[in-house]
Parts: sequence; C-alpha cells; structure tokens
Amino acid sequence: MGYVDLEIPEELVPQIMEMLSVAKDSGKIKKGVNETTKSIERKSAQLVVIAGDVSPEEVVVHIPILCKANNIPYAFLPTRKDLGSAVGILVGTSAVAVENAGGAAEKLQGIVKKLPKPEQKEKK
Repeated sequence: MGYVDLEIPEELVPQIMEMLSVAKDSGKIKKGVNETTKSIERKSAQLVVIAGDVSPEEVVVHIPILCKANNIPYAFLPTRKDLGSAVGILVGTSAVAVENAGGAAEKLQGIVKKLPKPEQKEKK
C-alpha cells in the first residue's frame, strides 16, 4: 500500500501483537481511526499501530504524517484482522493508539527502540 512507509522487521510483528494484548488488559488503548487521530493530536499516544491493508487508503494516510509531526513512533501490522484480534475485538480495526502500556511498558520501550526511523522529508 502507498501509505506504508516503514518496513517493520518480521520478528517485531508478534512482539507488537503481544504488547497490544497486554496493554489492552492493564493499560489504555484507543481503537479506530478517529480515536487514534484524537490521541495523536492530544499527544497522549505512546505508540500508534496501523494496519497495512486498509482500503481505501485515504482513511489512514494522514496518521503517519501526524505521528511524524508530533514525534510519536508508529508501526504497521500486516492486516486489519491481526490488529483487531491483538486488541481483543472480533472485527478488524485500521488503527490503534497505545496511551498507557500498563504492564507492557518495558515491551513498548523495547519495540520503540527496534522500530526503523521514518525518513524526514527535506523542506525546500
């Protein structure tokens, strides 16, 4: 997809899913594009996870841009279904924001350190 601008290492995908599952139980997460966008704009998100198969992509194309502007790390999971099941809902979701990792705080920090850094576009 055109909006996926980071290549997430395959070994990080299960770690991200596990961290989301723990954060869902012991921390605070926001599910869905609207809630995630609000969390980013309020600068309360610690990590944003976006599904890589959203169609139409215009639904989530603004999220990486907002994350870069607010210095919030973000990652991609392969499918909406993976993201939905990681946060304990029966349907897929396009985006999730972790506001408080709870018991997964150390896992969150480890994941953030391993994430590739987004490329900053030079201003002309």
